[in-house]
Amino acid sequence: MTQLLSGVVLVLLLPAWAARRRYGAAAVTTALGAVSVAVTAGVWILGRWTEEDRWPGLLGLVELAALLLAVILSLRSEDGPRCAAAAWTACGAVTLWLSRFEAIAGPGDTLTLFGFGSMLSLPAVLVGLYLRGVDEARNRAVAEAKRTQRLELAHDLHDFVAHDVSGMVAQAQAGAYLAAIDPARAVEMFERIEQAGQRALASLDRTVQLLRSEDGGGRDPQPGLAELIEVAEQFTASGGADVRLELPDQTVPREVEGTVHRIVVEALTNVRRHAAAARTVEIQARCTGGWLELTVINDGWGQTSARPRRGGGSGLPGLTARVEALGGSLDAGPHGQDSWRVAASLPVEGAHRGQERSVQKQGQAVRGVIHV
Repeated sequence: MTQLLSGVVLVLLLPAWAARRRYGAAAVTTALGAVSVAVTAGVWILGRWTEEDRWPGLLGLVELAALLLAVILSLRSEDGPRCAAAAWTACGAVTLWLSRFEAIAGPGDTLTLFGFGSMLSLPAVLVGLYLRGVDEARNRAVAEAKRTQRLELAHDLHDFVAHDVSGMVAQAQAGAYLAAIDPARAVEMFERIEQAGQRALASLDRTVQLLRSEDGGGRDPQPGLAELIEVAEQFTASGGADVRLELPDQTVPREVEGTVHRIVVEALTNVRRHAAAARTVEIQARCTGGWLELTVINDGWGQTSARPRRGGGSGLPGLTARVEALGGSLDAGPHGQDSWRVAASLPVEGAHRGQERSVQKQGQAVRGVIHV
């Protein structure tokens, strides 16, 4: 009769496994441990097993393995009092299992049971805690990666969308003036406003799509030095200052290219916002001694736009942090009597040697100084 009790816990394994999704691993482990303790008590009352009873022994070993596995799953998936109760109940059942074969006659037998239970339970507890730590570390890493990605997307909105929008504002102001004196040019101006609006909407659509996606996959390649030519042309065409652009003719790391692009876009955006009277903007990017030296100088320092934008921006502070993360430096301030300069130094020692690079615009390689 007592030998039939050896299969009670094993019979309950499948229902318990199905119920864990509803009630949780800790509750299921507590129930299995309680049933195992009840089986042990029943064996004490009805008669203990002997060493010759092989089937109860074999089924009991499977029962012990199931209880220890349940402890691991509980510690991995849950935390708090429920999990502690589950671990204590299951480990206690493991400890008492040996008493199904022999009565506890004294302190020596008690120590034997405690040693037997500790030898089996302690590794299971440590494995469960280790797996939970690994899962928590992975979850933190995923959360941090998502947070970093969202901050990156926020910088994209500021750097690119704000650039297009500020251009639209400047062109709208000029278009309102030209509409009275030169309607033909005003029409061209409003067409450029439409194009800038389309670019801003496209950037917003891409950003919103990335925010909706779970993995953030499918991002377009980060813009680099080659795209600065189009940025400079659009800036000049929108009625801004004339741009004199100089790009390096050697390979630089992609992350440095993207950072330089952001700095230039932010600098040109600030020219529109705060130095609308500027007539020239000089952009120089040169590689010397393992560093890329970037300077953006405009001659409109102190001459603010007619409709100043309220509130301070966060572009340059964010770019400063980005540059410093790459091991470089960024500085912005007055230069001479009537100019404003943004200067950055970025390391380029990580560039792959011997790799040729060309910057093309409309099929022509662009090197050296470019007048826009």
